[in-house]
Amino acid sequence: MRVLGPVRLLVGGEPVAVGGPKPRALLAALTVNRRRAVSSPALADMVWNEDPPDAYAASLQVFISNIRKALRNSGIDPTPVLRTESSGYRLEIEDSACDLGRFEAAREEGTRAAAAGEHAAAARHFGLALGEWSGRALADLAGLQFADGFATAMDEERVLAASARIDAEIACGRASSVIGELVSMTTEQPLREPLWGQLITALYLSGRQADALDACRRVRTVLAEELGIDPGPALIDLERRVLRQEPLSTVELRQVERMAAAMTETVTEAPTAVRNGELRMSDGRAVPIAAGGLRIGRMTDNDLIVDDPKASRYHAHIMPSRAGLLIKDLHSANGVFVNDEPIDSGALLADGDQIRIGATMITFRALS
Repeated sequence: MRVLGPVRLLVGGEPVAVGGPKPRALLAALTVNRRRAVSSPALADMVWNEDPPDAYAASLQVFISNIRKALRNSGIDPTPVLRTESSGYRLEIEDSACDLGRFEAAREEGTRAAAAGEHAAAARHFGLALGEWSGRALADLAGLQFADGFATAMDEERVLAASARIDAEIACGRASSVIGELVSMTTEQPLREPLWGQLITALYLSGRQADALDACRRVRTVLAEELGIDPGPALIDLERRVLRQEPLSTVELRQVERMAAAMTETVTEAPTAVRNGELRMSDGRAVPIAAGGLRIGRMTDNDLIVDDPKASRYHAHIMPSRAGLLIKDLHSANGVFVNDEPIDSGALLADGDQIRIGATMITFRALS
């Protein structure tokens, strides 16, 4: 199965036709939730974009039957692969049989190698992870709410993996090889300070001090014009070192605000930044926000699953930023509200904030 690009089913490397957009949406939903049962009502919402017909169950059965027939005609016994569960259906495939699973496994290997200082291995693993992509996730299902939400969430994962690979390449002494890629990335996402830090570092280590300083000036201009703020302390310190022509070691590169951890759009400064916190649910549960952030939505691969018909499949994402913990709306159908105010692209969280996802109320608590 391939979902990191157009949805495709392959057997022995050969593509297998599964039908039009609705069967592909069904197969994509089962792939994202592989090895987990997905209820028929949930599948119907995804396939028919939150507006399923009354007779959706019969239509789902037809789609499933046709996919099983396609598998059988390709020499695969569909019985253990595409299973009927009491509440719905389940796709039983290993991570190695899915580009999403291979991406996640290779990324985790890269993360472990980087933490151990094995930069060449890290670069190789992150490169393998990125090689699983063939376009925007679920590209042929654009317009479906669940597909757009999943694609937005995976865009972030892709950028994080690309940034981590660049870190590893620079640490291996191959800074010049990533400059072109970084120029493109900073052009596409000019408010991501960590990318600018990587570009400045790569230029400087390649002997291009003047170009590195020009990049420093450009990021200052972008942040001033777009947000009315100055660069963060890490970029300011990096600029100072470039000006003084001080040496940079690969160990010190990790101090450029830890690229992956801070990989989010720059937001306006807050007097006191909240770095850690948890979400308090109405049933008394406390859900900690991990260092890498927390995804919220109805799909079972979210970090916080919200069983609420008004919540989108991928509804919101809480992530660290230079100014604190930021909550972002992942193009949800009904929006994200903080203290009864709808957020546009993102909002910083403060202790006691009331977050509304659909009809679900969540309290944010800051932790020291």
